Amino acid sequence: MKSKQFPKHFKWGVTISSYQNEGAYNTHGKGPSIWDTFTNRPAFKKGTGNTATDFYTNYKADIDQVKALHLDCFRFSISWSRIFPQGTGEINPEGVAFYHDVINYALDVGIEPWVTLYHWDLPQALQDLGGWTNRDILTWFETYVDFCTKTYGPKVKTWIILNEPMSFIGLGYFMGMHAPRKKGLKNFLPAAHHAALCQSLGGRIVRQNVEHANIGTTFSCSYVRPLNRRVMHKNAAQRIDALLNRFFIEPSLGLGYPTAAIPGLNRIEKYYQPGDEDLLAFDFDFIGVQYYFKIVAKFSLLPPILFAAEVPAEKRDVKTNAMNLEIYPKGLYKMLEQFNQYSGVKDIYITESGQCFEDELIDGKIQDKARINYFKKTFKYTLKAIENKMPIKGYFIWTLIDNFEWAEGTKPRFGIIYNDFKTQKRTLKKSGLWLKSFLRKR
Repeated sequence: MKSKQFPKHFKWGVTISSYQNEGAYNTHGKGPSIWDTFTNRPAFKKGTGNTATDFYTNYKADIDQVKALHLDCFRFSISWSRIFPQGTGEINPEGVAFYHDVINYALDVGIEPWVTLYHWDLPQALQDLGGWTNRDILTWFETYVDFCTKTYGPKVKTWIILNEPMSFIGLGYFMGMHAPRKKGLKNFLPAAHHAALCQSLGGRIVRQNVEHANIGTTFSCSYVRPLNRRVMHKNAAQRIDALLNRFFIEPSLGLGYPTAAIPGLNRIEKYYQPGDEDLLAFDFDFIGVQYYFKIVAKFSLLPPILFAAEVPAEKRDVKTNAMNLEIYPKGLYKMLEQFNQYSGVKDIYITESGQCFEDELIDGKIQDKARINYFKKTFKYTLKAIENKMPIKGYFIWTLIDNFEWAEGTKPRFGIIYNDFKTQKRTLKKSGLWLKSFLRKR
């Protein structure tokens, strides 16, 4: 396989996020986010994103690396509390200027900037008012998106509304594993509904404010298989698939929430207001598929309503990454196939794909052959999807540089560039060198 086998206008890119990379968490006018609160509490022992990869200082050198790797696009997110320190109201001019600088520099070196409007770092001031559980977030989000798109829209044409809503709502407002550490259906259901509404609301605002905009949103997804052929496990797999893979895309397509598969989720209707069914739908130009691992499902009495649980990868004798999740490249093809079956989906981008390992710097080098193998296989499946007439338009690697991996801290390394978090010295990994050679021959 060679890169020239891909279509001429296929986009190769890389993705980072504000909290995981920027640092400068309390300087130059930035307000605190829920992740600043989460990682700076004494009980959290895996470090913080206070400095992260110091992209705030190193953005030019990092974007230079994007160019040197022969990539086309640089996807990054805006930190809401760097623009609006209190979530609404007063604007921080230094934060506004920073993103102008990032965008301008990317354009200057010939890299196309892709902006994600929300990548999990909600302003703490808004969380203090209930965050995503408070319906007022529709107004807060509208103000934020309106400002960003009017400010950067003349230079940025591709906008992603939300990054993985099921991840930040499920982990943050149901399981309590991520910021803001809320649990239970009483938090999950209103937060999920409001996020789904904001997903479409944001799309409408971008459409209104940005001429010739290319508008998308991204979905985390996992290929789900039942433990065996028993009906109870097959049904469990269908419920997990409905929750993880269908819950946010189907409302955007006008199909409503997949409550037929999980009847207990009908309670979400409690949070509807008149007109919400129509507001949930938006005609996105593309969707972003973000795939990392496969799930094997079995019937379980817990949690109630879902009545399904995952069989841990370490109990299944399969290859795993540094987060003990199964490495299964073919699952990417399966998910592209699944999302392509929706008649309302136009273009599809793989907006995140990668693997984490406990990479070690030995004699100035990082021999991450497992990551190269992952890319080779997922590139192959991407090409297969294109050859099978699926509208796959690009592949974005997660991620450029080893960063702060949320509640996992800095131990899992996803980057194609190694980062020494003490010195911020970057070292191109073997996978980065391989990618550079692969893309050079287009």
